[in-house]
Amino acid sequence: QVQLVESGGGLVQAGGSLRLSCAASGGIFSSYAMGWFRQAPGKEREFVAAISRSGMTYYADSVKGRFTISRDNAKNTVYMKMDGLKAEDTAVYYCGADRTYYSSAYGDRPGHYDYWGQGTQVTVSS
Repeated sequence: QVQLVESGGGLVQAGGSLRLSCAASGGIFSSYAMGWFRQAPGKEREFVAAISRSGMTYYADSVKGRFTISRDNAKNTVYMKMDGLKAEDTAVYYCGADRTYYSSAYGDRPGHYDYWGQGTQVTVSS
């Protein structure tokens, strides 16, 4: 059983930056592809970014060039640096862990993920 705990959310002005962290415990972190999703009120959870076991990264078009996902296997932590934040980035951000055999695989749908954190709120004021 893997436990995920997100942190780093908060209130920021448009154009500002935040760095989210997701600390994992209870499993072999390097066995999981990791992803960030977000969910705004009244909307479905949507893919934001993912990083494979081998470190390959993937982004939603809406955040490409502004967000950067990374992982530190020694610290069992995945990060997401968010720059150039916009009001439409306001949401609860969740990290997920996808246990996969393939080193380059990643998931861009919630159903691909086996474990989820509790979420962290990001609010961008315009």
